[in-house]
Amino acid sequence: METNSRPRRTRREFVRSCLIVPASFLLAACLGRRGTPVPPGTITEAQPAGTAPTQAPPPPAATRAVPTAMATPGEAPATATEPPAAPPTAAVAQVLPPTPQCGDDDDVTPAQTEGPYFTPNSPERTSLLEPGITGTKLIVTGYVLSTTCQPIAGALLDSWQCDANGEYDNVGYRLRGHQFTDEQGRYRLETIVPGLYPGRTRHIHVKVQAPNRPVLTTQQYFPGEPRNTGDGIFNPDLLMDVQDTADGKVATFNYVLAVT
Repeated sequence: METNSRPRRTRREFVRSCLIVPASFLLAACLGRRGTPVPPGTITEAQPAGTAPTQAPPPPAATRAVPTAMATPGEAPATATEPPAAPPTAAVAQVLPPTPQCGDDDDVTPAQTEGPYFTPNSPERTSLLEPGITGTKLIVTGYVLSTTCQPIAGALLDSWQCDANGEYDNVGYRLRGHQFTDEQGRYRLETIVPGLYPGRTRHIHVKVQAPNRPVLTTQQYFPGEPRNTGDGIFNPDLLMDVQDTADGKVATFNYVLAVT
């Protein structure tokens, strides 16, 4: 019989070796749970096998941003858009001087009689108002133009009239004066509404002369006057455009001269 040379373990050593192996497995399991970090996605006892790793839930549909290009037509996009551009600032209206009304058939302003009450060498002034003059205030404005509707600068206008009682000053220059048009051919006369006297309707006398040209002698009339139809020299072509104001009356009239 062959003799075994390996020493025989005692019963105590055999039991001890059996106890050491399970303890090593138990220690490895404990270190895997507590001491060693568990990588993401690793299945643990709290997460059964076959279950996907836990992830954050997607945001509710109501809070998702909808691109503007993908928004449903007719609906406002969910995301904020750029504020609308501010409306353009209204342009400030530029105040321009009134322009004369001209047509292709503008005729020369009709001439009328000078009458017996003209006095030469009147003072140069645009206002005939002075202390002691009473009556309804009147402002007459307009242009002196050529037959081609070109303004005539430096044209002379010599005006005279009766007072509110129908009387002329044949001694001095009361309600008499002359002026010149500006570079745009405009004039402005401040006076009163003339009165009435036998045989005549309300009117203002005037002489108009372009520089170095003949003098036009004529008159201006008021619309709606009862005596217009009974005045033998009244001419409707010489009616002013008259309007009432809180301070009196304003009138406009353009003179057309033959300067060519």
